[in-house]
Amino acid sequence: MSCRSGCGACCIAPSISSLDKPAGELCRHLDADLRCTLFGRPERPACCGGLQPSPEMCGDSREHALRWLSDLEMLTRPGG
Repeated sequence: MSCRSGCGACCIAPSISSLDKPAGELCRHLDADLRCTLFGRPERPACCGGLQPSPEMCGDSREHALRWLSDLEMLTRPGG
């Protein structure tokens, strides 16, 4: 499976501590087409490279992916 064009859910829903990015906010490295400007570069956070598109996570829509990742973020939040 490959990334859905115009989605960016994995760069919005989860927090990215190494970038001081809170959950639910657009990553500052997303471009206007919701593509990562750090993709393939060494400064891309390891946690980002660990997220790979899958039918379970991405579903059939951007909305599904945002909801699934937001739920995962809440379930794995420290102290949550």
